[in-house]
Amino acid sequence: MKKTLCLLLALAMVLGLAACGGSSAPAPTSAPAAAPAPEEAAPAEPEAPDYSDYTIRIYSNSNSTERTTWLIEEAKAAGFNISIDDNSVISGDTQAIQSANENKDGDLIFGLNETRWSQLLKGQYENLSIMDWTPSWADEVGDFKYDGKAYGIVIQNVLMLYRTDELGTNGQELHFDHWADVVDSGYSWYRQNKVGGTTNMNINSAMLYPFTDPASPAGGISVDGWKTLWKFCADGKFGGDDYKYGFLPLNKGDVAISEFYSSALYGQIDAAADSSATPLKGTLQPENWALVDIADGTYYIAEYIGILDKAGRTPEQTAAVEAFAEWFGSAEVQAAWGEEFDSYPCNQGAADELYPDGIPAIYQIPNFALNTVPGTDLSYAEYVAAHNSEWTNIMTNLGFYWKDAAGAVSEPDWDNVDWAAMTLSAE
Repeated sequence: MKKTLCLLLALAMVLGLAACGGSSAPAPTSAPAAAPAPEEAAPAEPEAPDYSDYTIRIYSNSNSTERTTWLIEEAKAAGFNISIDDNSVISGDTQAIQSANENKDGDLIFGLNETRWSQLLKGQYENLSIMDWTPSWADEVGDFKYDGKAYGIVIQNVLMLYRTDELGTNGQELHFDHWADVVDSGYSWYRQNKVGGTTNMNINSAMLYPFTDPASPAGGISVDGWKTLWKFCADGKFGGDDYKYGFLPLNKGDVAISEFYSSALYGQIDAAADSSATPLKGTLQPENWALVDIADGTYYIAEYIGILDKAGRTPEQTAAVEAFAEWFGSAEVQAAWGEEFDSYPCNQGAADELYPDGIPAIYQIPNFALNTVPGTDLSYAEYVAAHNSEWTNIMTNLGFYWKDAAGAVSEPDWDNVDWAAMTLSAE
């Protein structure tokens, strides 16, 4: 190109001199114009790796039909082939981790919470171990990580909500010291109708928090704690399977106070009028509802992602699983996941993209899951993990959370409960 430009400039100078009579020499014969140099082609975009030859088997409790469908389609577009059951096949964290342990075919697990991850990483499930792995975004998830093993995806917490209108407190603000204070509030409240399930377990963990007693034979909880939880169950309102979670009874005005999980709350309020003639109003700016102000705070969990060791998996197949985990936990994908399913990401880059105006109020509540339990060196989340099976057995053996009034059982004789027997599985 430079050579062509020089020739053209020289020719222009000669012709200019001739036109001005500046030379008596005959005008030179015009040289043929040089052919323009071909333009350089732009470098080709590198093709994204295609890992679809290997089917990545995933276990999760964050597996609603909508989530699994979305994830399968987005993963396919990114070059991955995944297999994940929705909650019509596997429902809840207990079933997810037990199925993974029994089937021994899993490549990756995501969801669960600190209770399950603590058990998993301590080897409680004989067929499951987590591979060493550190994603590029490890520093973006704050304290929500088990370094070198598992990393936070979504932050969840349980919330206590109440109506502020005439179907609730009629303008009276609610301030509790503990979650358990709801039983003496003078207002009606919703209670779940079964022992199991991640949300139910987190509600129970929140209720039992002020009653920890490492010396207690009742699963490390004082007898007063179990009495209070029984009252919560006996006097609370429920509506069978139609009230699977606590949003609907509050939205209909059947109770003044209810419990719900943070993920999906705003979406539920956006659509509240679809299921009630007296719906909750105001999503980020509540109009007829509020969060109960609880001095303790609330019980947070995070859902994590980790790669399972799998016998017989080749290095190439393992690389595909690592690439998927790297992709799924990235800020871009977690922002899309959070936008789609109204969840709050652990990844700070994703959170900043979703909420440029700041952290929503439901995630600004103090987190007592990380508080140290007096008399131990355990956080409350670790304490829950250590006693979770005992608590489940106690509630099952004593008959907590009957499904209907006809199935109500008599309150235990608390002074004569055989706690050693109650903490054991009924099977």
